[in-house]
Amino acid sequence: MATAIASPEAGLDMKVYNRLLTKFAPKAIETEAENDAALAIVEGLMTKAELSHEEAAMLELLTQLIERFEEKAYPIPEASPKEVLGFLMEQNSLKAADLAAELGSRAKASEILSGKRAISKEQAKRLGTRFHVSPALFI
Repeated sequence: MATAIASPEAGLDMKVYNRLLTKFAPKAIETEAENDAALAIVEGLMTKAELSHEEAAMLELLTQLIERFEEKAYPIPEASPKEVLGFLMEQNSLKAADLAAELGSRAKASEILSGKRAISKEQAKRLGTRFHVSPALFI
């Protein structure tokens, strides 16, 4: 006899939840097609004004399966502090001179962007405040 992970104590109506499991048949996602199908189900659930406990549990399960697949399929490469700064500048249409206040001077900004100088902790704090991100991105 199989042991259930979900239980009535978790606030789930097991008959309703089992019907959802049968309808959607979730499993580990291994292909783009499976990911697309899971995303379509998630989008359908998210458009509902209110979810039952069982639908919320299904949404959480599918979201975790999608995240697991996408972390493997689309890894995000690490970026250097200089690359992060360059990206944020590009997204905000900024030039080195625009960051003189945060970096200390136009010359320091140019040196950082050319890779001749590292970003200091104090500069990272100011950049974090300017771009509304964690200063850790720049260290």
